[in-house]
Amino acid sequence: RDRRQHQLGVLAKIETLRGARAIGEILLEGLKHEPFGVMIARGDLAVELGPEYHAEIQEELLWVCEAAHVPVVWATQVLDRLAKKGTPSRPEITDAAASSRAECVMVNKGPYVDLAVMLLDEVLSRMAHHQHKKTPLLRALRIAQNIPSIVVDK
Repeated sequence: RDRRQHQLGVLAKIETLRGARAIGEILLEGLKHEPFGVMIARGDLAVELGPEYHAEIQEELLWVCEAAHVPVVWATQVLDRLAKKGTPSRPEITDAAASSRAECVMVNKGPYVDLAVMLLDEVLSRMAHHQHKKTPLLRALRIAQNIPSIVVDK
């Protein structure tokens, strides 16, 4: 047995409805290992759950993991279009902002992955001033500041 093997962490990948339903048991078993975390494989889960339930189950998994003090990896297609094609979609930016509630964000490979990582860093840095996991920080609003000038159609 390799002496370093005891230092390897365990990451439980939740990618099915069965896994989501068993999150309590998974956490209880996983917490026997140090370090331990949970990956929410959102793409696979979305396919199985359907779009009408995906966001709700994803939120509940985040809540349960936070309550258990288990770090979460927010995975699947974060800034995927940006990493692959060089331009992000609007929903990707919102998704990247929502990923701030996790301890880790997985970005897929692509020819523009460096741009995806830089944008993710910028979005997460901004979001850090608004929310810590599920707790809003209620900082002073600066809606008109730090936003590039935009010409609005009249």
